[in-house]
Amino acid sequence: MGKPGNTGITRIIKAFGFSMKGLRAAWQHEAAFRQELMLTVVLTPLAFVISETTMQLALLLLTLFVVLITEILNSAVEAVVDRVSDEQHKLAGRAKDMGSAAVFLSLSMTAVVWGLVIFERYG
Repeated sequence: MGKPGNTGITRIIKAFGFSMKGLRAAWQHEAAFRQELMLTVVLTPLAFVISETTMQLALLLLTLFVVLITEILNSAVEAVVDRVSDEQHKLAGRAKDMGSAAVFLSLSMTAVVWGLVIFERYG
């Protein structure tokens, strides 16, 4: 049996509101998210210039979104860990380090994809 609560369009509207609240929180409280969002704003028009095919365009844009998604998830992990306890604990540190590693891998993937598309186009 599912969770009690809103259903149908009401659930969708409320979920959208929660999502907007999460994006606002990321913008207000996470400098890394703001930096990566600004990078996305700058690189998005460039993606349309660099890409020769819709597949290349999709890859360039999707990698940017993956970075933002990963950063938000990393921030969520950090917030939960910080909420649970202030004390240093190896599992808390591991969780935060893994979140950071996920962001690093998403940024690395973005650099590789962008580099390959640029090389294919201009190399």
